[in-house]
Parts: sequence; C-alpha cells; structure tokens
Amino acid sequence: MTSMAERPSASVEDYVRAIYGLSERGVAVTNATLTNRLGLSPSSVSGMITKLAQLGLVTHIRYRSVELTPSGRRLAYDVLRRHRLLELFLVEELDYTWDEVHQEADALEHAVSDNLIEHIAAKLGNPTRDPHGDPIPTPEGEIEKPATKLLNQLDPGTIGTIARVWDTDSELLRYLTDHGLTLGNRVEIIERKPFGGPLVVLVGDPQHAETHFLGGEVAAALSITVQQ
Repeated sequence: MTSMAERPSASVEDYVRAIYGLSERGVAVTNATLTNRLGLSPSSVSGMITKLAQLGLVTHIRYRSVELTPSGRRLAYDVLRRHRLLELFLVEELDYTWDEVHQEADALEHAVSDNLIEHIAAKLGNPTRDPHGDPIPTPEGEIEKPATKLLNQLDPGTIGTIARVWDTDSELLRYLTDHGLTLGNRVEIIERKPFGGPLVVLVGDPQHAETHFLGGEVAAALSITVQQ
C-alpha cells in the first residue's frame, strides 16, 4: 500500500483519473478535451500535461493525444478504486442517492488512506461495481472491461439491460431516476428519428414498458448489456 505522504498531489491524481476516464470512453485525450472535462484554462491544462510527462505518468507528442504510461495507468486505477468504493459506501451505508455521491467522493478520495479503503471494501463484500455501474479496480491494479455498448451507438431492434451510466451530472442522474432509466432496467430501441432527432426506446418490462424519447446527451450517457 502507498502511504499518504508518498502520494502525488490531489491535482495530479485528478488529472490521471480524468485522462483515464476519457480514454475509457474512447475519447481522444487532448488538451482541448481535458480542458472541457476539467473546466480549467488551456494554459493550466498544458502546464499540467508537461508536469505529468516529467513525472513519467503520461506520454505526449505536441498537438497529438495524451496517453497514460503504465505508471500513470496504475495511479489512475488506485484513484478510481478509492473514488468508486467511496461512492458505493455512501450509497450502501449512508443512504446517499446515486446523484449525490460524485462530489463527495471527489473530496474524500485524496484524504482517505489505502488501509481505510480496504476496510470499506471488506465491509461492502469486496464489490466489483460502483453505484453507476463502473467497474472497481482491484487492489492489484486490475480492472474488468465490461462487455457493454453505448445506447446511442445501437440500432433499432436492439434489446438490453442498462449496465452503466457514464455521466455524473446530478441533474442528469435525477432525470434518469425519474424516468426509470436506472441500472438493471430493460431497454428496447424502437426507432432513431431522422436528422439528429431523438432515440425512441421502451423502458421496463415488455408488458408495462414506457416509451421515452431520448436526446443525444442522455443516449450517450447510458451503456447497456445487449441481449443475445
């Protein structure tokens, strides 16, 4: 285990987690996408990328994408493990809702020891998923690659189960809750409206399913396990 004193700064940890999160979703990691993801100035992002490269955590060729090195990826997994276990602990033990936990975990992930995190994991039964369906890395730095597909990339006629929510925006998560678009619920894609229109889906048990018209932002936030 890494001691608290040996950890990089909170900002370094935030960056490697953000870089991993973008690449995990298949988004090219550039100064521009990181600026948008973190809500910081381009100059701040550029300076931190240079620092991360000097620390051996990323490789970066000017005007091309940023990639985590093996050391950077391992650090990202450590931060993700803390973050996702904290989210689950807040939901399971303290009765938070899934739209409340992200900011709390953001603040706590840099302050908790690895020893405490392992006690939390044991208390929760060593879970493999957080409240949003994200895989939790193991203490050894391994992570499962779920066989899910983004809802907005699937064709009409596809049936599956909601397995993961990629967005942590509180308002979006509350919208999903209010409309039954939560983990484990059945989804059937009925139609994709033309000219950038919404995705028409049925949500819930076939006999009582409700029709929803999902805009691009919502459809891009949901991953499903496709029924074979």
